[in-house]
Amino acid sequence: MTDDTQRRPVIRRRDPVRESVSVHREWHGSTLPALVRARGLDVDLQQWIRDHSDTVDALAHAAGAVLFRGFPVTEAADFRRAMDALSKEVLGYGERSSPRSEVVSGVYTSTDHPPDEPIVLHNEQSYTLDWPMRIVFCCTIEPDADGRTPLADSRRVLARLRPDVVSRFTRTGIRYVRNYLPGISLSWQEAFQTERRDHVEEYCRAADIRWEWLGADHLRTTQVRAAVRTHPVTGEASWFNHALFFHVSSLPPEVSEELRTALPEEHLPYNTYYGDGQRIDDEVLAELRAAYDAETIAFDWRQGDVLLVENMLVAHGREPYRGRRRILAAMSDPYSSAGVPA
Repeated sequence: MTDDTQRRPVIRRRDPVRESVSVHREWHGSTLPALVRARGLDVDLQQWIRDHSDTVDALAHAAGAVLFRGFPVTEAADFRRAMDALSKEVLGYGERSSPRSEVVSGVYTSTDHPPDEPIVLHNEQSYTLDWPMRIVFCCTIEPDADGRTPLADSRRVLARLRPDVVSRFTRTGIRYVRNYLPGISLSWQEAFQTERRDHVEEYCRAADIRWEWLGADHLRTTQVRAAVRTHPVTGEASWFNHALFFHVSSLPPEVSEELRTALPEEHLPYNTYYGDGQRIDDEVLAELRAAYDAETIAFDWRQGDVLLVENMLVAHGREPYRGRRRILAAMSDPYSSAGVPA
């Protein structure tokens, strides 16, 4: 008597969800970002992320960013649901450096910065002691023209810098000096989300920030932070800071010139120095810009795109744009550098 089970073909059940989503570690000629593409609008992004969290983490740590495309994400509420799958800790926006408006809990406009001005590449809140490990963007309205979100691998940026430059920044850190001047920069009330000076002082004391009140509405803060950080999961070092972003020379030339003419250097809204207070050399600033430029990539936004950026591994910015554009942002997974060697 024969065993019929040996003759019968093995019937494998189709997994329509798996077949309708493809993962690409390289596309548009680059590995940054990795791409997860849905082929139909019937695949729920929140559920897919929950079912494939290990894949998402592996892609984010290897590539530095993951683009989810083709999923039915059209509203802020859809984006918030996806964030709930990505993290149990979706964060508010504290110690602000740019104006943002909250849309739903934990979801903000990416920035209310003027659309005709670029935003220099940076790692979100790297000037603080506590930052989000991830910043996530969602496109609900495609830009009419331009308006991409450029990315640069911070590990590769670091590798492009001369050893002596890295050594000096590693030894001294970076000194951030900010003046909160109404009408010129963010007010201290908006930056710290309070109307009370004692609350600002309490925050600064806890966050290792020196402060100085120079008038009823003029606050100056100074803080020194590391220039290079090590990712706690991958163990990789990266150029993680706002050294270029906050330097006065990174403003549009006409704005930079006007501010330097109107204000003494110590009153500039933002500026950066070596940690010991010395000015950063022009040739070093040029080297930083060249390193970012060499590693920068960008893609065109499509409605429904969700972009996960591993904040300690990849810097992001914004190109100028014309017409309509709506990109939302959320931050997650807080990390504290307190007690962690730079």
